[in-house]
Amino acid sequence: MAQVAFIGLGNMGGPMAANLIKANHQVSVFDLSEEAMQALVKEGATAAPSAAEAVKDADFVISMLPASQHVESLYLGDKGIASVIPKKALVIDSSTVSADCARDLAEQLNEHGLRFIDAPVSGGVAGAKSGTLTFICGGDAADIEEAKVVLGVMGKNVLRAGEHGAGQVAKICNNMLLAVLMAGTSEALQLGRANGLDAKVLSDIMLQSSGRNWTLEVYNPCPDVLENVPSSNQYEGGFLVDLMAKDLGLAMDTAGAAGAATPMGERVQQLYKEHSEAGYGKKDFSSIFNYFEPKRT
Repeated sequence: MAQVAFIGLGNMGGPMAANLIKANHQVSVFDLSEEAMQALVKEGATAAPSAAEAVKDADFVISMLPASQHVESLYLGDKGIASVIPKKALVIDSSTVSADCARDLAEQLNEHGLRFIDAPVSGGVAGAKSGTLTFICGGDAADIEEAKVVLGVMGKNVLRAGEHGAGQVAKICNNMLLAVLMAGTSEALQLGRANGLDAKVLSDIMLQSSGRNWTLEVYNPCPDVLENVPSSNQYEGGFLVDLMAKDLGLAMDTAGAAGAATPMGERVQQLYKEHSEAGYGKKDFSSIFNYFEPKRT
């Protein structure tokens, strides 16, 4: 079994680290939240007093952080850990960050004699808990193959998109499409409800028709259509609106740099920005359903 340092124990990182422990890996954890660390200690992890202490003797260093600036600070900042990570270790960042951030990190870690892959995930909190995530990887094929020792117990798919940064580009494309689908599904369900249709009946009809999609089938945004999804729990848990808005910003930056046309992405980014400003920033991204609530006059 491997020695794993896991840094970042939020909604995603916590259950991911727990699955490593269940697979009998030796896991050292660090997070700014003492409560988050102690929850993993109860599962069998060792809590480190700092990120630098967590990575001592690690075979794998895994980070799961909110944004590019947090990842850059962790590895390359004034108290960055790049200089103390063992040379044997493979560094895996599963945060969703810009492709430029991932490429720069790969280059600078290489200067420290370290190997790196970007490995953002798809599958949400439910996938993190059940160990069924998809890892979308960028980097050397041999390093990604080696990473399967740990990624394989946290996910069911480990896919290589290309060289460093490619994992982030693919993840950003996926999340832009996800946002468009969630907004479109929400709009269609609200249209049906405004015309007297039952949302569950309409969902069942669309699931047997050409409008079938993941947000409708697995993550329905209308309350009480599905059990055990955020929409049926006041939109608590899951993937926050503010994080989706962040990812859409990354998508637009990536599109701008490549000269790609993303009119749907631009519109859905604006929708999520407005939705966050309306007070939904800390709710699940499926709460965009409420944005389309019919306006009564």
